[in-house]
Amino acid sequence: MAKGRTQMNRDWHAGHKMPEKATEQQRIDWHIEHVYACRCRPIPKGLLEKLSEAERRKIKAAEAKGTR
Repeated sequence: MAKGRTQMNRDWHAGHKMPEKATEQQRIDWHIEHVYACRCRPIPKGLLEKLSEAERRKIKAAEAKGTR
């Protein structure tokens, strides 16, 4: 497993598929939920750069809780 990654939460992934042709906001929302539920991979750098301050705070809160 790559450094900094955790084991995949297969149950969460099975129930939370990324929509086909997802909008940028759908991708952001999916990745924020993913931080809370799984964290098997980081949010893509290009998407991170587009997050609002509120979205960044949500991610930091989830990381601080040590979810998953």
